[in-house]
Amino acid sequence: MSAAPHVVFFEPRIPQNTGAAIRLSAVSGSPLHLIEPLGFDLSEPRLRRAGLDYHDLASVTVHPSLDALLETMPDSRVFAYTAGGSTTYSDIAYRSDDLLLFGPEPTGLPEEVLAHRRVTDTVVIPMLPGRRSLNLSNAAALVTYEAWRQMGFTA
Repeated sequence: MSAAPHVVFFEPRIPQNTGAAIRLSAVSGSPLHLIEPLGFDLSEPRLRRAGLDYHDLASVTVHPSLDALLETMPDSRVFAYTAGGSTTYSDIAYRSDDLLLFGPEPTGLPEEVLAHRRVTDTVVIPMLPGRRSLNLSNAAALVTYEAWRQMGFTA
């Protein structure tokens, strides 16, 4: 089991953001789950460059669908991060088996995912008024480190 929660990118489209999330996985121990379809090939040079030499240190799993991932983790809570979330990210008491679900750039999570029966809560990262969104990999890092901080940065 990981020390930090699981990061989930639903249908990611920008390889550099996924590369940065691979680095996040390697340095935090937070497993990264990618839900297909992906908007790039995992061997794409921009993804490899963004992940630097951390690919072998990260835990990355590709799933054919969100339901396929959820079947493998039936007891995990699912927090869906969205600009219209009802709970602030820092108000959650995180657990290591939580799934932190982030949507694709630039659209975010679709309504059918936000309404999925397994979604525990929709979560917002506060921003100044009039701003659309935080960069995907930055949002994942911010939430992962808050969760990991709550767990005492244990490995």
